[in-house]
This record gives sequence, structure tokens and C-alpha cells, in this order.
Amino acid sequence: MSLGAVRDRWHLFAGAVVAVAFGVGLVQSALQVMAATDPPQVPPGLSGPERAKLRDGYAGAATLMGMSVMLAVFLTVFVVSTTFGFAVVQRRRELGLLRLVGAQRGTLRLMLLGEAAVLGLVGTAAGVPIGLVGTWAQSKLLIELGMLPSSFHAPWEQGALWAAAMIGVGTAVVGAFAAAWRASRIGALDALADLPRTLPVMTGWRWFWGLSAAGFTGLMVIAAQAAGDFVAGLMIALVVMISGSVALSQLSPVVVPLAGRLPALVLRGNVVTDLARAGVLHAVRRSAATAAPLIVLVGLLAGLWGVFGSLAKAVGEEQRQLITAELVVGGAVPPDPRIAATSVQTTVPVTIVRTAGKKKQTTYSEAVGIDPAGYQRTHTLRARKGSLDKLTGATIAIGPGMATEGYKLGSSVTAVIGTQRLTLKVVALMPETLDVTEHFFVPRALVCAPASRCAEARTETLVRVAAGTDPAELAQALAAQGEVRTVREWAEAKGAAEQRDDTGIFAVLMGLAGVYAAVAVVNAVVMAAADRRREFALARMAGCTRRQVVGIATVESITVVVVGVLLGALVVGAALAGIAAGTAELYGVVVVAVPWRLLGLISAAALVVVGCTAALSAWTTTRFSPITVLSGRE
Repeated sequence: MSLGAVRDRWHLFAGAVVAVAFGVGLVQSALQVMAATDPPQVPPGLSGPERAKLRDGYAGAATLMGMSVMLAVFLTVFVVSTTFGFAVVQRRRELGLLRLVGAQRGTLRLMLLGEAAVLGLVGTAAGVPIGLVGTWAQSKLLIELGMLPSSFHAPWEQGALWAAAMIGVGTAVVGAFAAAWRASRIGALDALADLPRTLPVMTGWRWFWGLSAAGFTGLMVIAAQAAGDFVAGLMIALVVMISGSVALSQLSPVVVPLAGRLPALVLRGNVVTDLARAGVLHAVRRSAATAAPLIVLVGLLAGLWGVFGSLAKAVGEEQRQLITAELVVGGAVPPDPRIAATSVQTTVPVTIVRTAGKKKQTTYSEAVGIDPAGYQRTHTLRARKGSLDKLTGATIAIGPGMATEGYKLGSSVTAVIGTQRLTLKVVALMPETLDVTEHFFVPRALVCAPASRCAEARTETLVRVAAGTDPAELAQALAAQGEVRTVREWAEAKGAAEQRDDTGIFAVLMGLAGVYAAVAVVNAVVMAAADRRREFALARMAGCTRRQVVGIATVESITVVVVGVLLGALVVGAALAGIAAGTAELYGVVVVAVPWRLLGLISAAALVVVGCTAALSAWTTTRFSPITVLSGRE
């Protein structure tokens, strides 16, 4: 019976098969790439810093692949559960008839889970070649992102195939479990009566999970507002994105019709728009099935982008407030009566070796050569232990980027700067900041010995303008020394650089989630159109033309897209609320990156994909004459 159902109703399961195939392919390819990154393939002849950078790239690639696997499993279960939930509603007559002739509840559950297993096997078979292509594509992408070397190669791993196959079948069965349980609750006479509300949209478990997630989200938003801490706001925002998306997707049969009244206000005026508005408000299950994937997509992706963007902007704002200078010059600056103070900062590569217990730890990084007096005249940041005043001779200060690495005040480390190997005493430990690019501070005399090293290194000078001097005029006078920027411009560039580092990783996850959301939405629209033949035929018998029927389906789907994006944006707003409160408390100004461009991109893509799918599905469904459909001879 399971095989027959899949064969006869393949159009209902096509979207779920595609989702499982993508999931299996992605999991297989990600596991192969992860297996090839351990141990890292380090070519001979590389220097210490190059080897460390390569190992960090391998670790980042493995982390990204792990995130992709988890996201693929979650989204596959989501798509499969949506598909089977919709399929159960459309098959209530069939299931009711089986109950009428004696099928037990357990038999129905077993049949639907068998269908899910068949679907998982078919999706797994289709996903294996996708995995082969995906391995090549993911390897190329990671090489392009600079995480892996151009010589990287992920060989075939038999274990990855078996793991992906088990995940494919497992996610299909898990995704169908709730729908199978709900199907077993159908009463034979109720199903055969064909009443519109025979099978309730909001089940007890759906109310429980929806209200629980909504209540938890509300508590988290209140906690973030009360905490007034930026880091706490960031952590809570990540939780709110997930719980808020789950809440609105579970409550979508209730929330979507209510929210659908807002865009419906502009859809009045003719028969097509009025019927489309009525379809959104009354076809609850269909509207919810289309909007739920969009809510999750917008809530997660736009929320993540907003969180990372807010973090990058906060880095810039923090640096701006920690610096009392007005200008940053890309080079050394000669004395000038219009300058009140300067801090010359020269950055060079450094290797730090320290003993932790019985093991030696080697860190390849950069050291900033500073003059302690000038640094403290242009910065408000002070050491949490020790003092920068002692940063003279063979000494080192541990910067904000290494504040949590366990360095001890008064201990000694070995530093390799250029060809010099020095033993340096730790005289200061700087507090942790959002900007983690400054790892070590050393006296500038160490960096500039010999002086030729300073000429080759990157040097910046922070300039504090004397009272009564116009900063713009001084900037023009200093232009010959190098690029001159205001501290605000310099800080914003620092934040933008940090955000660019996350863009490649985010693009991978965004593309993955976008593919799954497109599969889920298209699947819901196609399944709904296949179940609306009689409805479309009645509309045409009442006087609507075929084009008008297609227009009704298209406008209805576009309205649901707008509602889904708005509800997803509501989740994003809730996630960013805590960040806004934290930055206002910490910096005195609200620092939030609202992802307007990403929201616009998702909205435009969803409108095009859903609108075209709805129009094409409705046109295909109405290819028969209404008399033929209503007489049951199609």
C-alpha cells in the first residue's frame, strides 16, 4: 500500500523527494570534505605563520561543513513534515475509507511511515550523484573563500555515503511521524462526510509548541531589554531567532489569516483581488503551508545577518569611543604645532612561544609597536592588570585579542620579531574588547630595530588635534604623509572589514537555506493547486475566465508571500531589540544593523518564484473544461 500510494500520488511527494535528495547530497559532500580536512594537508616548505594560517583555514572549513550538515538535516525534516501534513489533509477521504473497512490506527501510521521510508530511499538514490557534484563544488567554494589551499582534494569516502543514506531515510521518517500520528486520528465517518473543518488545522501539540515557543520568545526579549548588556543581547538574539521562527511557523494557521488582513486592504476593487483576499483569509492550511517556510527563512537568515552586522557596527562604535584622537594617518607624522598628541603604531608579524604547564604553545600573530605615553594620550583603554607605563625595554603587553588566553602578569614569553629572538616580560594585560585584531603590544623601539623594518611594516598615526585647529585643514596638510581619515571613518572601515570576513560563510548558509525554502514553498503551491481543480472549475462556472482564475491564484500566493516576509521581519525585529537596548546602555547610542537589502532580496526572489509557480500551476490545473472536472471525467 505504501508503494502504491507513492506511485499513484507522486506529485504530492515530489517536493519532499527533492528536499531529501538535496539533503543527502549535501550531507554526503560535507562529510567527505570534513574527512579530508582531518588531518590538514599541509604542503612542505611553508613557514610557521603560513602553516598556522592553513590549519586555521582547515578548522574553519570543517566548522562550516558541520553547520551545513545540521542546517540541511533541520530543513529536510521541515520540508518533509510540511509535505506529509499537507498530503494527509488531501487524502482524508482515502484514509477515512481505510478506517471504514477495518484498518487500525497503527496500520495507518505504519503505512504512512512506510511511504516516508520509500520517499527517503528514492531521495537517497537521487542524492548520491548530487553529493558527487557537491563535493567538487564545495571544495571549489572553500578554496575561493581562502579557507583551503588550491591543492585541496576530497577523496571518496564510503562511510560518508552510508551516513548520508541513513540521515536521508531517517529525516524522511522523522518528518512524517507527526503527520502519521495525526492521520491515525481521522474518524471514518467524519472523513467521508467531507466537511471543510473535519480535520482541525491547529492540533493540541501544535498549540502547545507554538504557544510555548511564543511565550519563551517573549520572555527572552524582556530579558534582553532588562539586561542592557550588548554581549547578552547578542546571545539572546540567536535564541530569539530560532524560537520566534518556530513559534510563528507553528501558529501560522492562526497568525497568517490575521496578518493577511493588512495587505488585503490594498487588494480591494475587483473580483480577482476580492476572491484572492478571501482565499488567504479562509484557506488557512494552504496559506500557512506557503508562509511557514518564508517565516523561517527570513527569521533565520535576516536575523543572522542583522546580528553579525550589528556586531561589526558595534566594533566600529567601540573603537570610535575608545580613541580620543580625531584623525588617523597612514604613516608617520612630523611635529606640528597644530597637533596636541600623536600615537604612532607599527604592526609587524610576530611569533610568541610560551610554556603552559609542561607544553609549549606557539602563536603566530602580529605585534603592534607603540609608544606607551602617546598611546595613553590618544586612547581611553587602560590595562586591567599591570600598566602600559612599564612597556619599555624587553617587555610585552597582552592585547584585547588575547585577553582570554590565560597569560599571566609577570610571566615571560619568547618573541620572534623578524630575525630577533627575544625573551619578553609581560607587564600589562589589556581588557577584552569586541575588536580582537590587536593581540600583542611591544615597545616601538623593538619593532624598529633595525629601522628598515619600520619602513617595510604597516604604520598608522593617531592624531589628536590641538584646540582651535580645524581638523579638516590639518587633514589636508597631512595628506602628503599618507591616507588621512577621520576616526569615525577609520572605525567604520574596521567594522566593515570584520563583516566582510563573515560574508563568505554567511553566503554559503544563505544559499543553502534559500534552496530549501524555495523547495518548500514551491511544493506547497503545487500541492495546493492540484487540490483546487474543483474550486477553480466552480469559479469558471460562476463566470470567471481562465485568466481570472490564474490571477486569483497568483494574487493569493503573492499576498501570502508578503505576509510571510512581514512575520519573518517581526522575528528579526524581536531578535535585534535586545541588541539595541544593550548598545544604548553601553555606548549611549543605538547600534543596530537592519538588513534592509537582504530583506528586499528575499522578498523579490520569493515574489518571483512563488508568483510564477502559482500562475503556472493554476494554468496547468485549469487546462480541462469546468464541466469535465465537475463531472469527474478528467
